[in-house]
Amino acid sequence: MSPAPTPYGSWISPLTAAEVSAASARIEGARFVGENVWWGESIAEEAGRSGVRREASGAVVDVLPAPWSARSRVHEYGGASWTADDDGTLYFVEKTDQRVWRLDAGTAAPVALTPEGGDVRYGGLSLQHGRLLAVREDHTPGRAVPARDIVELALDGSGPTSLVAGSDFVAHPALSPDGAHLAWIAWDHPHMAWDSAELRVGALDGGRIAVWRTAAGGASSPLQPEWADDDALVFADDPTGRWNLWRTDLAGAAPTPVAPADADTGGALWVLGTRWYGLLADGRIVAVRTNGSDALVVIDADGGVQDLPVEPVTQLSLEDVRGTRVLLSGAGPRGAGLWLVDIDASEPRLIAGASSPWGEEWMPLPRAVTTSGPHGPVHAFDYPPTNPGATAPAGERPPYVVFVHGGPTSHVGGAASGRIAYLTSRGIGVLDVNYGGSTGYGRAYRERLLGQWGVVDVDDVVAAARGLADEGAADPQRLAIAGGSAGGWTVLCALTGSDAFGAGISRYGVADLRLLAADTHDFEARYLDGLVGPLPAAEELYIERSPLSHLERLRTPLLIEQGLDDRVVPPSQSEAVRDALAANGVAHAYLAFEGEAHGFRRADTLVTTLEAELAFLGRVFGFATPGVPDIDLD
Repeated sequence: MSPAPTPYGSWISPLTAAEVSAASARIEGARFVGENVWWGESIAEEAGRSGVRREASGAVVDVLPAPWSARSRVHEYGGASWTADDDGTLYFVEKTDQRVWRLDAGTAAPVALTPEGGDVRYGGLSLQHGRLLAVREDHTPGRAVPARDIVELALDGSGPTSLVAGSDFVAHPALSPDGAHLAWIAWDHPHMAWDSAELRVGALDGGRIAVWRTAAGGASSPLQPEWADDDALVFADDPTGRWNLWRTDLAGAAPTPVAPADADTGGALWVLGTRWYGLLADGRIVAVRTNGSDALVVIDADGGVQDLPVEPVTQLSLEDVRGTRVLLSGAGPRGAGLWLVDIDASEPRLIAGASSPWGEEWMPLPRAVTTSGPHGPVHAFDYPPTNPGATAPAGERPPYVVFVHGGPTSHVGGAASGRIAYLTSRGIGVLDVNYGGSTGYGRAYRERLLGQWGVVDVDDVVAAARGLADEGAADPQRLAIAGGSAGGWTVLCALTGSDAFGAGISRYGVADLRLLAADTHDFEARYLDGLVGPLPAAEELYIERSPLSHLERLRTPLLIEQGLDDRVVPPSQSEAVRDALAANGVAHAYLAFEGEAHGFRRADTLVTTLEAELAFLGRVFGFATPGVPDIDLD
């Protein structure tokens, strides 16, 4: 007997918020350690502690015991907060003091490698040819702006040695096999790394770089230098409009392309240590290529390219390479995880994550869609309502939530997350939009947002939502929009600048550009120069674009979620929106979370927000939401 029709949004689903939270692995680096695999993971049930784990006799054990937490705050977004040698010695940045510590195999008490005192942070840790390199960020009081350099850390704790400075930002230090030369990426305000950066190379003279040269970049955005030998460098760069691989040498030969393609091997450098390719021992290269979704390829010495079928199709990162073996993190149909891939010998093996207590029949299949917008094509992925045991009444169209990613220079690929399936299994569709400014479609698509933040992103998400409704896939009267950080900005701009959406969800969203410029951290302190315009010349534009300047237009029910420890978008911005909604008499709810910063990590927070968002949509759009607590709207 067929099930009785049930309204969209009220379908019964086995996906609980607690299970979605537990199944959403957040991998934070991985390494080959001898014959073992170690990986970092944010542990939601331990208040988001960043642990380091490994397999042992089929079980997962903690290498880094609680309460230690490996998390860097360099650039606020951190990255590469730990590494390890083949003897099992762990080196990590402790979250609470940002110092580097060493934990020897078989011991329980880490030893500090960097001095205490001052506000000094480390990140981008990497062991190269027996030497431990890091990016250091000095926030010592009295400095007008933080200072950053690349340092070598003595393994015995005798102190860090500065190798090179001289720019606002540094990343991706790469030591030549003979230890004579260092390559790295550098950039300066007002640019972001994906706007303009330089690949620099210098000789280590007496342990420091006295003279360096620019090997690539300036008008482009090189990334991730890797030494093929003592003389030859491979790196990613986008002078042609796509991040492809290139080669150069110490003699300064003009870079030559390696198997160019109409796809990106590279992305926005938000997180230190991110890798898009790896050099295999036999001279081949394994690389991520992104054109909408991610793919993995092997490039032969003669430039031939072979596709490698792997499960993850988004957020793909090459964590480590050993011989022909590769550690690959990313997200696929079963969620985020870590895989071990032997390029020649075997099928990929799942190491961590990418598992759930429900079957794959509950995961919606993505449909890549492209909509015509006022600024050109708009790319998105459609996840329709998916529930093997439910049907909707004849003629009813489903409600949809338009997801807006952060950054805004970020990217989403075609793989359903637990958060998406939590909605689609209940009869609520999701449209995940890569609006103009997103990576993954080349520099021209990315630069569509320059000077137009708050215009192009809004026009694109509105066009994508209306396009879905026009084709009959979504109910035009029950369209919601949700996003965090920069995505939250687009949510607020869309609600004050259009009538396309009947509900909004803003997670730590930007509401006032002048406040953001004044309050945000140094890494993004000049980001708005490119996205909007430089201050003070563009101040009137900042005022005009900001949702807080048009709160009289904010008449759409809104759910606001904010971490009280957020240093990127301070709580004051969300509180101002809350106060305006109350003054305007608009239905809303404000959820504030102690102990959460920019991006939620605690299990209880993840559960609360998932259930609150579902209950909020039900209240606004008029459908029952069985199994979750009701939400009170002010």
